[in-house]
Amino acid sequence: MMQDVGIIIGHFEPLHLGHVRTILHASGQVKDLYIFITAHPAPNPNFFIDLKDKARWMTMAFADLPFVHIEILPDLVSPSYEDNYQDLSVEKVNAVLADLQQRYPKLSVSNNKGETVMPVVFMDETHPFVDYDLQLPVVTTPRQHGFDSRKIHNNPALYWSAIHPQARGDYTKTVALVGGESSGKTTLLHKLANYYGASYGLEMGRLFVQTDLGGTELGMQYDDYPLMATDHEQAIRAAKRFAPAPITLVDTDFVTTQAFCEEYEGRTHPFLTACIDEFRLDYTLMLANNTPWVADGMRSLGSESQRERFENRLKQIFARHHIAPLFIDSPDYHQRFLDAIALIDAHVFHHYQDIEA
Repeated sequence: MMQDVGIIIGHFEPLHLGHVRTILHASGQVKDLYIFITAHPAPNPNFFIDLKDKARWMTMAFADLPFVHIEILPDLVSPSYEDNYQDLSVEKVNAVLADLQQRYPKLSVSNNKGETVMPVVFMDETHPFVDYDLQLPVVTTPRQHGFDSRKIHNNPALYWSAIHPQARGDYTKTVALVGGESSGKTTLLHKLANYYGASYGLEMGRLFVQTDLGGTELGMQYDDYPLMATDHEQAIRAAKRFAPAPITLVDTDFVTTQAFCEEYEGRTHPFLTACIDEFRLDYTLMLANNTPWVADGMRSLGSESQRERFENRLKQIFARHHIAPLFIDSPDYHQRFLDAIALIDAHVFHHYQDIEA
């Protein structure tokens, strides 16, 4: 029989397809389902996930299901439907449920006889709370095999396909490829994107020259650099949003844009300074400027002294903003590709091992 109101409590960190399937199953048995999001008892130190991040995933995932309601419980860490808190007593669990009913009167409704109908609590059929004598009726949900919340939380990259698309943007790590002109950044980006099945944000400076300056830098001026940086931030955000892989690649970065501004305009742009600090990328691979110069009509810093000067400028700006790039020095293009893979695997994926914790 259809119940009036149901409750699910969980930390949903990250939101994965097992969670969603449980919620969909529960929502088919009640008129209104309330999802209460709690803080995780042991946050993954490699990610900074706020309760409002989780609320955003959930509200976006269920935006078209008006009978699923999302709430945040900032002061509650446990209990959760997805974890086995063996040390919790019946009294503690009932205290949480009583507090919920007091804070959220809408959980209790009246039937056509004027009687108050209590909400039901949904729990995984294997959860130990199922056997507790709780003050609210318990309805079990089928075990979602293949989805271990603890493993997914500890190793998101290893279980990437299980993470709901709405949550992936907060778990993918950005990897920027930087260097001087004709250092092979864009070609390497496309190789790595294919290797990892990753999305990417392209360099906006070149695109801006084509779309706004007629294909030549003759009309480039100081006020154009914030426009390029804004376009770049939007491209990165779009690439991250439903990230198909645990890394998202970025062709050049805001440091590079600042370096070109200083090179051509002779001064630092405060907007770019803010972009470097506020839109921080996770990892930076810096390519040495020691590959053959390829003139394409839009490059101008081709002499050995110019290339060396620009590379040093990049390093100075990185140091100014306390960014430590990972360096790739080989002049051989294929070796650069192999070195990039080795660095990404070592620095980005080294945390993601199949831990049973």
